Amino acid sequence: MNIVEQKIKQLPREIQQEVVDFIEFLIEKREKKGGRILTQDWAGALREYRNKYTSLELQKKALEWRGD
Repeated sequence: MNIVEQKIKQLPREIQQEVVDFIEFLIEKREKKGGRILTQDWAGALREYRNKYTSLELQKKALEWRGD
């Protein structure tokens, strides 16, 4: 951590503030992310309805089934 502090101290004051702002941005970004990994395990789940409905009808049906 001392290396980071030394490097920051070498910067002009206004740039030091940018570094602080960037660190706060990274912290907020990480907190919002929640560590959840994106999966696509749902892909193909409605395959059996492909020939029964158009894509728009299927979208509407999916909303009905989800309760939206």
